[in-house]
Amino acid sequence: MRKHTRAALLCVAAGMATALTLTACAAGKGGGANSDAAAAPGKDDKITLTVWSNYADREYEEVTKALKTFNKKFPNIEIKHEGSQDDDKITAGIRSGNTPDVALSFTTDNIGQFCSSGAFQPLKPYLDRDKVDLGQISPAVRDYTEYKGNRCAMPMLTDVYAMYYNTGMMSEAGISAPPKTLDELFEDTKKLTKKAPNGDIEVAGYLPTMGFYANRPTILAPSFGAEWATPDGKSALSTSPGFTEMMTFQKKLVDFYGYEALERFRAGLGQEYSADHAFHQGKIAIMMDGEYRTAFLKAQAPQIKFGTAPFPTWKPADYGTAFTTGTIMGIPKGAKHPGAAWELIKHLSFDTDTIVGLSNAIKNVPSTKAAMDSPKLEVDEQFRTFIDLAKSDKLKGNPVTPIGDAHIKAVTDFAVAYTSGKVPDLAAGLKEVDKNIDDQVAKSGK
Repeated sequence: MRKHTRAALLCVAAGMATALTLTACAAGKGGGANSDAAAAPGKDDKITLTVWSNYADREYEEVTKALKTFNKKFPNIEIKHEGSQDDDKITAGIRSGNTPDVALSFTTDNIGQFCSSGAFQPLKPYLDRDKVDLGQISPAVRDYTEYKGNRCAMPMLTDVYAMYYNTGMMSEAGISAPPKTLDELFEDTKKLTKKAPNGDIEVAGYLPTMGFYANRPTILAPSFGAEWATPDGKSALSTSPGFTEMMTFQKKLVDFYGYEALERFRAGLGQEYSADHAFHQGKIAIMMDGEYRTAFLKAQAPQIKFGTAPFPTWKPADYGTAFTTGTIMGIPKGAKHPGAAWELIKHLSFDTDTIVGLSNAIKNVPSTKAAMDSPKLEVDEQFRTFIDLAKSDKLKGNPVTPIGDAHIKAVTDFAVAYTSGKVPDLAAGLKEVDKNIDDQVAKSGK
């Protein structure tokens, strides 16, 4: 390998009105990482690479172990892993010049901003130079790590979402198999729901409140065949039949419970990532969640017997469709060692043993085909559902826009307003949300 030479870095920030409106930063050889790949470090180079992530506690320790496997290739590179760094802190670091070499983000909704603003440097020069085969990664995962052909991030494991169901409650209710259609889900919800004499909900068959736990429009959209954008890039909520069906189904469930009763019940439920999670406590019989929940349940609620299956779909032919997202890795604008940062990202993206080891440790789905097929991957019955969905050609990724998650928040807020009865006209309401999203995208200038 060529000896790494550090280029002078000159970043000129402009348009700081929004958190991620950042100019591109010159780095690396010649015109910078935006036009050419920075040189890889030499094997004996002594460098300290700073990595920021939002991991904490046990997961932080496991990710740190995975980062250390990089030292098999570059024994003299020290990796400084700083956890509990969310996207706001990453953005503030870039703006202030206190920039990590590698940033790990949980928020794939922000990929459009990261790529279009230059907050994360383009990776194409590195991919081309190293002749990286992106075909090792599924199309849906490739989609949520780039924006309009600009790849500024790589995946570090993925999350796949499916249905969890309490097997004991299902058996008690006389339900022999998990639901596959929305009609079956609604009927099972009624059978599984338990109410007190005063009408208060004691157990919810399925909790429909939009925005609560993993019941989010992005995660649910694939089950309804909902399309976020038209071919010309406009918001498609009002023209995609899937969104109308999603809102109608959600309201049907809310009306079954009664909005006020549902809100009282929801207010008493535990936090999503605590041992008091409602499914852990036997207060919800069916839910949508990611593969990581298998590990949480076994650690925090071993008394709960559960199964997993694809989430029910509007159209039977779509059964087996699932949503995917995951942690993304990028080289932030102003990184001191972009060449070494890329080598670390490449290692975490494609080294099969590292990917499998981390997947086994934190129970996320591997991000490459080789890792999913590895005999070292620990796959039990419940986790198998997510591996099978990840291999499917029905996997769907995040809707990517230059306004981050603003469009998702708009849909979530509208869904709550509509299902609570505050919005009487669904069609008109969806058109208004479309207009608001399109206006925000237009104002972004991207």
